[in-house]
Amino acid sequence: MMNRRHFVLAGGAALAGCAVIPQVNNPVPLYTLSAVAQFDRTLPKVDWQLIVGTPVASADLDTTRIALTRSPGVVEYYANGAWADNAPILLQGKLIESFEASKAILSVGRDAVGLRPDYVLQSDLRDFQAEYTDGMPVAHLRLAAKLVRMPDRRIVANILTEQRVPAEGNSLAQIVRAFDRAASHSFEDVVVRVLTAET
Repeated sequence: MMNRRHFVLAGGAALAGCAVIPQVNNPVPLYTLSAVAQFDRTLPKVDWQLIVGTPVASADLDTTRIALTRSPGVVEYYANGAWADNAPILLQGKLIESFEASKAILSVGRDAVGLRPDYVLQSDLRDFQAEYTDGMPVAHLRLAAKLVRMPDRRIVANILTEQRVPAEGNSLAQIVRAFDRAASHSFEDVVVRVLTAET
């Protein structure tokens, strides 16, 4: 949502030298997610490089807008907040940070950083919305991923992670915290399953 700016226009010699002060609508808060900061020390270390692709998502999820559903097949958006980046890019970045925090992989990055990967993680973001069923919103995240070995492009692992986390209240801040917990559980699930896959 773009903020409309209203300007006070000063005119005439009597107002010469006076500052023109813009008045703006209340800013829309931007929300982000948390990467996983710590992993079990028994997580096996791998000596290969990984590219984490941007998750593929439908147009209703590939946006900065925070989605919600109150009836099947109908997607709406919260008006008083947004994600700091399009949801797939935001999830990709925090998943990469989670891999880095594991300290169990040689190198990990996006597909645009020039890595020569041993493996590529491709994924589809299938759900990323707050769902209202019994009055209280539930953050629902579903990500289907494939670990692909290069250069033969053989799929060595299929990973489906799905989280439903009830919000503690109806405020957008509480709903975003539920999204954050759902995302953190999913990031941990993906990292562990990738690093323990039989490659």
